[in-house]
Amino acid sequence: MSTAILTGPPVPGSPLEGDLRSLGFDVQSAAGPEEAAALLAAVPAAQRVALVDSRFVGHVHALRLVLTDPRFPAAAVTGALSAQPAARAALAGAVRSVSAAVPAGASAGAGLPVDEVAGALEASGTAVHRPELGTLVAGTPLDAQDRHRVRAEVDAVDDEAVRLRSAVKARDGFFTTFCISPYSRYLARWCARRGLTPNQVTTASLLTALIAAGCAATGTRGGFVAAGLLLILSFVLDCADGQLARYSLQFSTLGAWLDATFDRAKEYAYYAGLALGAARGGDDVWALALGAMVLQTCRHVVDFSFNEANHDATANTSPTAALSSRLDDVGWTVWVRRMIVLPIGERWAMIAVLTAFTTPRIVFLALLIGCAFAACYTTAGRVLRSLTRRATRTERAAQALADLADSGPAATEVARATGSFARRLPGPAPLAAAVAGAAALVLTAAFAGYGSPWTVVAALVYCVTSGLAVARPLTGALDWLVPPVFRAAEYGTVLVLAARADVPGALPAAFGLVAAVAYHHYDTVYRIRGGTGAPPRWLVRAVGGHEGRALAVALLAFLLGPDDFTLALTALAVLVALVVLAESIRFWVSAHKRGAPAVHDEGEPA
Repeated sequence: MSTAILTGPPVPGSPLEGDLRSLGFDVQSAAGPEEAAALLAAVPAAQRVALVDSRFVGHVHALRLVLTDPRFPAAAVTGALSAQPAARAALAGAVRSVSAAVPAGASAGAGLPVDEVAGALEASGTAVHRPELGTLVAGTPLDAQDRHRVRAEVDAVDDEAVRLRSAVKARDGFFTTFCISPYSRYLARWCARRGLTPNQVTTASLLTALIAAGCAATGTRGGFVAAGLLLILSFVLDCADGQLARYSLQFSTLGAWLDATFDRAKEYAYYAGLALGAARGGDDVWALALGAMVLQTCRHVVDFSFNEANHDATANTSPTAALSSRLDDVGWTVWVRRMIVLPIGERWAMIAVLTAFTTPRIVFLALLIGCAFAACYTTAGRVLRSLTRRATRTERAAQALADLADSGPAATEVARATGSFARRLPGPAPLAAAVAGAAALVLTAAFAGYGSPWTVVAALVYCVTSGLAVARPLTGALDWLVPPVFRAAEYGTVLVLAARADVPGALPAAFGLVAAVAYHHYDTVYRIRGGTGAPPRWLVRAVGGHEGRALAVALLAFLLGPDDFTLALTALAVLVALVVLAESIRFWVSAHKRGAPAVHDEGEPA
């Protein structure tokens, strides 16, 4: 249990102690600074501790925001301060410095000035989060009249209504904002009051989506209708888990990873279910299903790469960004621009409705057309921003792009051998090398025919160009496009060769392989976003890197007949999945157990 130390003489009739206990704190009182320092020292170093001015008057949710949010080492509002174990030593130093400044005669009755401690904590170099309270009230009135005034301000605002509103993500898509969140927030509160955790709701969302995929796989109209309804229900639960996390401030590294990972698992499992259902009806749409997965994954990689490249860029100015900011002042354009990028809410709604009323082929065609348009729109805008801005990318951004590139042993050795040469090439060289190699590989696989040795040659060329692309730091204006080009090359090669094999089972096997590799790439992104670093080099080497896997698939197509190629793709998919899943689960569970910083994504809708 966490400990809250009330500083100063008690205020008769104050509900503060009960409010703190309701938030899960063991409450102790300290009349003066010396006693507060002693109580603070007695609290185990592994516990969160709070200092609260006994005069505090405010909303319980204001206290909750500052005292229970696990994402920040230290947080403060007027009259209240909390510190997690990482900030405990700095807090002890701040208390000592403030206590030393309190006049000896005043220390017995004045209590420890909490706001001064928060200021001293910040001055020592510790970041102190100060939550936006909005209409919530937090104050330390000096006398009875002032206390009555602040209490009246508290009574005038319903903090439960504020808490419920703040549970909804500040920036989201049109469908989610207007069709889901108005009632999913109440589901989140219902879950909170029954002690359910966000991870449990996330798991329920996954199971619901898997059942939806199973219904779609029946290939019947009733199954398709049930699948569409269950997919919407899964999305409602998907919104509710984040709202529950914000409502109850239950953020965690493991929860953020599960939420992001399960979103991709749900969507791609549903694609597979639709393809199976179509096959039952005599329509083979596996190529469309795999194409939709490839396109959607490449879209995400574009988002991730661009954001990481500009995460901490300096002198970041662009006329295109300025135009976007001006358009934000015109309300309707904001929603139009959010809808046309086909975020997860709009995408799932479209999939669900089309599943219920049309055929899987129409679902995938609509998905490919919509996602292709969204990809062109967002990528074009980001290219314009990159070309028109003057920004200096940092070493951190370059390292993130290098990690997202997923270069295996072959590309790494080429990069090491050609590093000095690559540094003398003009600015766009990395992207040009990546595009040239990717185009040569995919086009050769498409036009040379199944089993052609020219595809193997193109794959070897791709290994060389991939090494050239990463031989120097990716700090150029458009170097953030290198990882998405690699993804398109690898996934596209698998898709084309499986399609050219033209035997039953080849495309489903390719779907499984791309899904396993895409999981590895998403896991890389979530590790970087969570501040935990990229996957270990041994893992990247063990699964070959993007260029190694592309070469392996090309060799398998050259050496094996179509039927054996299908078995080989299946075996490769299982091998990659086992290796990356085992390491990913081990990493995230251990990160959660060792208390990695809690995170929660409030960025662009997925």
